Amino acid sequence: MILEFYRGDLIARASRLAMLNPEELRRRAAEAARDKDPDMLWALTEAHLTTHGATGARVSPHTLRVYGQAVRTFLAYATDNAVDLLKPSANVGALYLRHLEADGKRASTVRVKLAGARALYRALRWSGATTADAFADARAARDLTAAWDKRQPYTEDEAARLLDHADARMQALLLLCGHAGLRIGEALTLDWADVDLSARVLTVQHGKGGKTRRVNLSRSLGAALEALTGQEGSVIGGGADAARERLGWLCKRAGVSNKGFHALRHYAGTRLVREGHSLDATARHLGHASIETTRIYAKWADDGLREALGDW
Repeated sequence: MILEFYRGDLIARASRLAMLNPEELRRRAAEAARDKDPDMLWALTEAHLTTHGATGARVSPHTLRVYGQAVRTFLAYATDNAVDLLKPSANVGALYLRHLEADGKRASTVRVKLAGARALYRALRWSGATTADAFADARAARDLTAAWDKRQPYTEDEAARLLDHADARMQALLLLCGHAGLRIGEALTLDWADVDLSARVLTVQHGKGGKTRRVNLSRSLGAALEALTGQEGSVIGGGADAARERLGWLCKRAGVSNKGFHALRHYAGTRLVREGHSLDATARHLGHASIETTRIYAKWADDGLREALGDW
């Protein structure tokens, strides 16, 4: 029901702009670009994403949140540097990316900011306010850190300590990410209607890219969910920011370094590979579009070299 309300509101907001007379849409967009109005420019970007984006009305709340932040970040830069949004100079996009990199932003963050800025310019062109694309030739610098050297998974001991110090609801959330391998957004929006405890499976209705997948439940995750039964609507619910805050407090109590929720998903993939499951099976469990992504877990799971060097 919450998701239906969200989609209804999203389509209603998009329709208010998409149904405008083309000249009126152009006028509003040009005025917002001139004033660098963050609310109106985000509304325009959101409307274009919903109306013409690859996932349409299935665009996730997480995507909208990070794109919204990206648009506002670029507008702040454009304001500080007197950028003409409708007639940007040839180097605006590249200089913006260099600014983010010099500010110490991670390569993944820079890519997200670039995606959001590109979405803004697609919306401006859609509105007819400009034909320019400040980011047509802009490229983020290559990430020199290997994927397996970033965001290491929680260890077996760390995962166990987190579970020992968590309450019932937090235990279920930890296991949804750490055993079922759900992304935090997928875990928080999971409904009881998508959980079949008798068959020990759950269905992720709107995963990354709007995809649906079925996920097998571990014995301990099944038990944690059974402890919460009797409720309706969302299994966990709440927002990602609040969940991250709860994880931060839990890590302090457990004496564990806070690696974020995604490291629990990494833990699930690493454990599956370490226990001898194929990359194909691990990719299906985690919902990876490409098995190349899953190969990262093989790197983390390979203790052979470390053990060999330890005997030198």
